[in-house]
Amino acid sequence: MSNQHLSQELASFASKLQAKDIPASVMNRAEDFLVDWFGSAVAGKGSRPVEIIAQFAQNMGGFDAHPGPSEILVTRKSSSPFLAAMANAAASHVAEQDDVHNGSVFHPATVVFPPALACAQAIGASGEDLLLAAVAGYEVGIRVGEFLGRSHYKVFHTTGTAGPIAAAATVGRLLNLNPNQMLHAFGSAGTQSAGLWEFLRDAADSKQLHTAHAASTGLMSAYIAQAGFTGAQHILEGKQGLAAGMSSDADPSKLVDQLGTRWALAETSFKYHASCRHTHPAADALLQVMLAHKLKPGDIARVETLVHQGAIDVLGPVINPSTVHQSKFSMGTVLAIIAHYQFAGLQEFDEHFQDDAICLFRDRVTMTLDSEVDTAYPQRWIGKVKVHLNNGQILDGRVDEPKGDPGNTLSRTEITDKAMRLAAFSGGATPAQMTSAIDFLWNIRTQSKIGLLLPQS
Repeated sequence: MSNQHLSQELASFASKLQAKDIPASVMNRAEDFLVDWFGSAVAGKGSRPVEIIAQFAQNMGGFDAHPGPSEILVTRKSSSPFLAAMANAAASHVAEQDDVHNGSVFHPATVVFPPALACAQAIGASGEDLLLAAVAGYEVGIRVGEFLGRSHYKVFHTTGTAGPIAAAATVGRLLNLNPNQMLHAFGSAGTQSAGLWEFLRDAADSKQLHTAHAASTGLMSAYIAQAGFTGAQHILEGKQGLAAGMSSDADPSKLVDQLGTRWALAETSFKYHASCRHTHPAADALLQVMLAHKLKPGDIARVETLVHQGAIDVLGPVINPSTVHQSKFSMGTVLAIIAHYQFAGLQEFDEHFQDDAICLFRDRVTMTLDSEVDTAYPQRWIGKVKVHLNNGQILDGRVDEPKGDPGNTLSRTEITDKAMRLAAFSGGATPAQMTSAIDFLWNIRTQSKIGLLLPQS
């Protein structure tokens, strides 16, 4: 392994990947994630942090004089690829329903599809070109996340740190960068990687900034590499590279693990509930117990969730959430909403996260580190709960594959319905507009050019 140039090997893979190399099932799955991402992006309409970033993009872009070729979905304006990628990446990560890859604890879609769409619209790329580039971005970003390891995720938001490199791979493939140029793009993207979890303690807006920065930085890195700008040659595994600064358990072999034969995109999960993915296994396990035993929230004295350390690291600081977004990182709030409504969607959080009944239930939920769950993580996210009833009975719940995982996935009908529901909640597009755009996306491989997905304002 020591003689391998791993960053170069990964960059060469991204540069040389062809549609014919990718199994049809993986390309189909890429379409699934594209439609799923589009719903989340439209759902960002009206979110204060998203609107601030979108307004910044508008102010910086000079729309009236030079509107640009790339679409900002939440404003129905056009801008430069850089600013459109920034705004759309921010928008698609606020509803907490964008996809996630378990093993890397990385959200690929929100940093891959915004720069892919922005660049494809700018250069006149085909639908197949866009999907090919997205596959390259998923495969690279997921492997970088796996490489950085569990120690990285304890402090760093992997979507913010692996995201620029995933975005660079995506746009680099669309721009047909050669392997050397792609390596330079990785170097420039990696040196700008950032994203810290501290924002959760303050209910701050940084999560939208993480994805906005990752998508736009990666796009910029690919464009400037095309123009001859150079970057570090060993940005990932070098002595002063990404892992050296951000990880104590990095595994370099993960960077090139079965490249071209193992398709990490196909391992990616949809998010069924509108909350942090770390809450989903326990939420599904609690719902399983309540349905099986016909329980009401008032029957439950307390719930003990048996979790992995990553859940404690991310969710532990959120004790008394003060905003809707922060409440999605509160295990107690999520389980309270599940207990009362059997579904933790955008409307449930928006209308009920501070209800007295929700807060009372929230405060009766605890997290306990469980060795089986922790050992399986992050490859498998097992949900285990102990439901303590008022009558003294204790009921155990267990879910091995939460709803949305590859083995318990969403159908295309469910993906479409989810996207329509997200748009309806935000008012980001009418049902007719969403139906038209989604039909286009389901048939994207037949499109010779990617135009605007939504009517301009």
